[in-house]
Amino acid sequence: MFDHVKFGVADFARSKAFYLQALKPLGVTAVVDWPPDGVELYDPDGEESLCLYQTQEKPAHLHIAFTAEKREQVDAFYTAAIAAGGQCNGPPGLRPQYSGKYYAAFIIDPDGHNIEAVCHESEA
Repeated sequence: MFDHVKFGVADFARSKAFYLQALKPLGVTAVVDWPPDGVELYDPDGEESLCLYQTQEKPAHLHIAFTAEKREQVDAFYTAAIAAGGQCNGPPGLRPQYSGKYYAAFIIDPDGHNIEAVCHESEA
């Protein structure tokens, strides 16, 4: 849906490590560093990217939803994000208030952003 999303983070090293671990189950494994404190993360087979950079500015919190092809990826995202230091903002599960197939998990990242992985496929 998007080409790239770029936003500032308060602790670059912590946020880079968080997103690398949390998004690995979704296929985000490629990294391009922008010295001194910037990075682009992406799925080598995809076209979208997530860009982070160090800043002391205090922007409003974001809500970013990443596409998962399978429900198992949502579960793996949640586990990886918690292990990386994220806080639960909604465990993996169906969200019937959105649709009968909306399976998602929500995490608060190190800067307070609401990060989601969502699968729109029916259970296999």
